Amino acid sequence: MKIAFVGKGGSGKTTLSSLFIRHLAAAGAPVVAVDADINQHLGTALGLDEDKAAALPAMGGRLRLIKDFLRGSNPRITSAETMIKTTPPGEGSRLLRVQEDNPVYDACARPVELDGHIVRLMVTGPFTDADLGVACYHSKTGAVELFLNHLVDGRDEYVVVDMTAGSDSFASGMFTRFDITFLVAEPTRKGVSVYRQYKEYARDFGVVLKVVGNKVQGRDDIDFLRAEVGDDLLVTVGHSDWVRSMEKGHPPRFELLEDANRRSLRALQIAADATHELRDWERYTQQMVHFHLKNANSWGNERTGADLAAQIDPGFVLTEGLAATV
Repeated sequence: MKIAFVGKGGSGKTTLSSLFIRHLAAAGAPVVAVDADINQHLGTALGLDEDKAAALPAMGGRLRLIKDFLRGSNPRITSAETMIKTTPPGEGSRLLRVQEDNPVYDACARPVELDGHIVRLMVTGPFTDADLGVACYHSKTGAVELFLNHLVDGRDEYVVVDMTAGSDSFASGMFTRFDITFLVAEPTRKGVSVYRQYKEYARDFGVVLKVVGNKVQGRDDIDFLRAEVGDDLLVTVGHSDWVRSMEKGHPPRFELLEDANRRSLRALQIAADATHELRDWERYTQQMVHFHLKNANSWGNERTGADLAAQIDPGFVLTEGLAATV
């Protein structure tokens, strides 16, 4: 199951995504966690000290390796240089699984131990001021999009991506790569404005969007969120002494998390698991093609000097039944 956590800065998105990852790990589920946010804090939220988090290998810095591996023997992709972030897989492409060893994980993923359970963590890498131009920013998140487009994941496997809620993800189509998106919103006008923007962008693409109300202090906050987002409000989360200890660098064992917050995390997992029955791999593949053509025409063809429409394999549909390498 591919799950995104989005929200404005300061909403608590990274904290909640890290709690959800801990929840899944505690249940023994296989998890790949990906930090695709401009502010790279998922590693520290999962308990790494700042030096170890800063030393994590950046996916954006290993883009050539990722492209070379994923293109495999696909005759429609003549070189890694002609692959862009939206290049879809086809016959001969190498596909990825959650539970396997491969060169992408070897280069980009590192194990993180959470109360005796191991999750894989990958990061785009830190964004400097120079990176915040569109081309550079997309070169880093593009590695995540290529990973998602070549991923064959199944029930009871989880890829959790902490990502920006900005318009960048809509330009490339990355927002369509998830079974469910949890939008973390505070009970404020600004908090729900992010929800409205995301809902508007996503409404034509079958995106399953649920709101997690965070920093909720009472019934008035819940009523406000319910009035603004309606049935999209899935759960609310309030103050947590466990989280406060975690943010001080001394997280207790996860089993000591407050019961109310554990129930909220369980509700998130139930909602995510329920979307498995909604999967439409043909639509999922068609959306890849749609955004690849859009990006090829707007900048990719000119950038690479190639006709990137030729990379599309018209008979290929990504499905769970495909082997990891085709």
